[in-house]
Amino acid sequence: MTIWINEQLDPSGMVHACIACCDPQAAQDCHDSFLKNLTPQQQADGWTAQMRTVESWDDVPVNSLKLA
Repeated sequence: MTIWINEQLDPSGMVHACIACCDPQAAQDCHDSFLKNLTPQQQADGWTAQMRTVESWDDVPVNSLKLA
């Protein structure tokens, strides 16, 4: 099973938002939203949005919103 994880990270690498789901289209929509919601100032300061995959719910960060 592939699980997509979307994370919004501050310049120090701390996760401020995390959503995990099994639907690739929902994951892409979430990633696009995370990118869109970063202000130009946040981007200049080093904030990032990333999407990655894992194979097990055990590998999903504990603080994430998990959408089945």
